[in-house]
Amino acid sequence: MSRSLGPVVENWTPAARPYDLTLRGTWASLRMMDAGRDAAGLWDVFKDAPWVWDYLYGVAPSDEAAFTEIMQANASRTSQPCYTISAADDAAPLGYACFWTVVPEMGCVEIGNVNLSPALQQTPIATEAFFLMIDWAISNGYRRVEWKCNALNMPSRKAAQRLGFSYEGVFRKHVVVKGHNRDTAWFALTDDDWPALRSAFVTWLHADNFDADGQQRTSLAQLTQPHLVQSDPIT
Repeated sequence: MSRSLGPVVENWTPAARPYDLTLRGTWASLRMMDAGRDAAGLWDVFKDAPWVWDYLYGVAPSDEAAFTEIMQANASRTSQPCYTISAADDAAPLGYACFWTVVPEMGCVEIGNVNLSPALQQTPIATEAFFLMIDWAISNGYRRVEWKCNALNMPSRKAAQRLGFSYEGVFRKHVVVKGHNRDTAWFALTDDDWPALRSAFVTWLHADNFDADGQQRTSLAQLTQPHLVQSDPIT
């Protein structure tokens, strides 16, 4: 009896490993995190928002020295490169995001350890930053880009699907974080999904999509929702 083993992946070669990238768009710029250069500026935009640490692995730092230690740790993880996000026309750092789980041999990479300051949240800068990271990954051989978060973190779950990541389920009792159980919600997009999703991003990011007050005319969620993949239950 012959059983299906899935499509053959022909001429497969491992994807490129991300490191020391500079990504730049119309709205956003990303550069490799340098704690000496970036920590003070990042502390300025994070120091009054301890709640942004609620769903991260670490606790909110009590002062600039503790914050700088966290940034030094982020900057030192060469296998999980972390990038400072800023506006394209202003080098002042506003947040950061990392390629967190990187498996070039399988063509799989995760965008994780994301921390956006209040000044960066819900802005075209943040949206384009994620677009640039995804586009780099797919363009450099990755078949799958993942987004994972605490299943209770509804803003992150909504952001994932707005960005075109399809919901894949929940890992129950996945990890213990700061003494609390964490169920982890998984989302992903693939290289097959990306052409349509990329077109949605390009349409949303275009200047014509924003009025004179900078308000979007069409939401990104409206553009990406038709391309989200629904998981089929086993029957």
